[in-house]
Amino acid sequence: MAQNKPEVEPTEERYRAPALDKGLDILEKLAELDEGLSQAEIAAALDRKPNEIYRMLDRLVKRGYVVRTSVDQYQLSLKLFELAHRQSPMRRLVTQSIPHLRTFAVAAQQGCHIALYERGGLTAIAQVDAPGYWGFGIRVGARFGLLDSSSGHVLLAYASPEDQQFMLMQSEHRDVALAEGMEEKLAQIRIQGYEIMQSQQVEGVYNIAVPLLNSGGQAIAALACPWVKHLDHMNNPSRDAVLQLLFSTAENIRSGGVEP
Repeated sequence: MAQNKPEVEPTEERYRAPALDKGLDILEKLAELDEGLSQAEIAAALDRKPNEIYRMLDRLVKRGYVVRTSVDQYQLSLKLFELAHRQSPMRRLVTQSIPHLRTFAVAAQQGCHIALYERGGLTAIAQVDAPGYWGFGIRVGARFGLLDSSSGHVLLAYASPEDQQFMLMQSEHRDVALAEGMEEKLAQIRIQGYEIMQSQQVEGVYNIAVPLLNSGGQAIAALACPWVKHLDHMNNPSRDAVLQLLFSTAENIRSGGVEP
């Protein structure tokens, strides 16, 4: 007689940590509110019994994540804020991105870099060279413009009209508004999610850039590859193939927890 095999439990259920989930639920609920809640109110909001969360609240208070007020309510302390700011967002972005950039460089046979907006222009904050004897890349710390780079176009495309104006006012283009053709171009970049353009600095180089998005859909930086065609071997990925690698790399960086 055939025996019924036990159903395979989903991974997210198999490795549940109920106590941890309960503590995180409390923190997330308190983070939604400007004022505190009593133990009974927290329990009601989380659809739990008050005695279920008593010990968890006690531990969160003792560890400094939650404070108990004089009117017997609970509020978030500043501890989570302090933890989040012990490491600068830029350093965190660079540290967590480098392994993904190295993986991209090997697969694409091209260099790549991350650039962000800073003081009217773009600054390269992370860079990995192409493997092999030669390649093209941008040094960390290099500065370049908004309107003459694919990275600048991508960051402008994902900025609000107000932010676009601010970015231009701070740049070398402060005296010019976006021309109608550029506005249409940025709108198209926003729709397609990338920019490919011939380099305006080096002949034979194509700049390919995609946005690094946070969970709110805002572009925190641009991930770019200065693509050059290798003539010394046949397995040089095409521009379209490199674009797809950039997309997957940007998603890997985002899902890996980079959230400045």
